Amino acid sequence: MRRSPDKAPWPLQGISHAHFLHRYWQRRPLLLRQAIPDFRPLLTRAELFALACEEDTESRLVQRQEDRWTLKQGPFAHRSFPALRKGDWTLLVQGANLLHDGVAAFLERFRFLPDARLDDVMISWASDGGGVGPHVDAYDVFLVQAEGQRRWRIGPVNVPNFEPGQPLKLLTNFEHDAEYLLDPGDVLYLPPGWGHDGVAVGACMTYSVGFRAPPEGELLQQLLWKLAEDLPSGQRYSDRGRVDTAVAGYPAKLPRDLVIFLQTAFARLNPGSRAMEAALGELLTEPKQQVWFEAASRKSAQLRKACAAAGLRLDRRSRMLYTSRDVMINGERVAPGLARSRLLRKLADRHAITGDDWKAARPEEIQALLQWCEQGWAHPERKGELE
Repeated sequence: MRRSPDKAPWPLQGISHAHFLHRYWQRRPLLLRQAIPDFRPLLTRAELFALACEEDTESRLVQRQEDRWTLKQGPFAHRSFPALRKGDWTLLVQGANLLHDGVAAFLERFRFLPDARLDDVMISWASDGGGVGPHVDAYDVFLVQAEGQRRWRIGPVNVPNFEPGQPLKLLTNFEHDAEYLLDPGDVLYLPPGWGHDGVAVGACMTYSVGFRAPPEGELLQQLLWKLAEDLPSGQRYSDRGRVDTAVAGYPAKLPRDLVIFLQTAFARLNPGSRAMEAALGELLTEPKQQVWFEAASRKSAQLRKACAAAGLRLDRRSRMLYTSRDVMINGERVAPGLARSRLLRKLADRHAITGDDWKAARPEEIQALLQWCEQGWAHPERKGELE
């Protein structure tokens, strides 16, 4: 894996790994002062603004004037941002880990949690007084102060009510029970369902590391689509000899026969645990809509030689998961002959393998890795970058 000053086995100083998971994760907020000592922004303000102007970047501009809020979606023109000295505005850049190698390396700090839960890193730059108002998230988030100061008010929200007529989901009559002023290196963890309102004290930059916690209905809906894609087309519906002549009097009535046909087909779906695991893995590794990969410019023989010399690493946009029986990458399941590959599991866990790993690989593993390099899903390492 590439060397990074942010790489650490347990990244948050001031608390043990076990204590955090047992006492705080998915339970209660936690403020850690100087959890990441000497932390500095990985992008300058100018670099962040430049990303917000690119077509493949998901970005938003939020402004407040007294009690009225405005929201604009990117990409933005370079001259469309408000003046830096103007207060009460915020630029948000979503998926910064997909756009910048340094942010992707920073995210390695948070891989003490399952990759399947990871959403992305959002970076916000705010002028004095800027923020996005009191709101509540349906996911876990680590709010890392990168530059300047931000004041956070937090409190539990049992039943959220939102202000009407606003472009953002702003909580109505939000009541906080704690208030913190964060400095660079401070980290505030919030589980789902905790309202929070962050306001910049002077210009500031904050990194939000989000971990999705989807409701079962949303996940089941997506999973059913995935499972249905893999089903054979099956028999065609037929009501030959079963259409009542009386239908002419009520043609808009849904035929009971068609309902039974679908009920029977649905009962046949009944996926086993392996099919369910694999479909879920494919679903959770699908690249986001704005993600694209650039095919390698080097020929296969050149890629092979480079990987044998120094190993390879996953592209920062690649997502890779595995179960006890399958390996999934970027929405695809590997071939059956590679389903139990230890090397591919090592790559998924470490995001990189060494030249020695490559030299010990089986031919079918080499073939798959080369194909991923050609597709831009992985890249040969440069010498000296592996730990």
